[in-house]
Amino acid sequence: MEILVSYDVSTETAAGRRRLRRVAKICQGFGQRVQKSVFECSLDDKQYARLEHQLTREIDKEVDSLRIYRLREPREQYIHSFGVDNRTDFDGPLIL
Repeated sequence: MEILVSYDVSTETAAGRRRLRRVAKICQGFGQRVQKSVFECSLDDKQYARLEHQLTREIDKEVDSLRIYRLREPREQYIHSFGVDNRTDFDGPLIL
């Protein structure tokens, strides 16, 4: 499944800044950053459950915001990108 993760973590305190770094690091482990606090991910059900679990454990529900959207597929039909677009083709060959 294709999902979009967006978050807004309060950085008014040192603890908030640490939370922000940890949330970003979790997201980087599952997908690709497309904006500062937005990630696109291609996951199976098990990976999705793990991502959601890790993120909901990390955020402070009193001051932070986390949204996870399931994207309609095929994504090329529903996503229109303007400007810089460094999208990764998750289905294409991996070139190192």
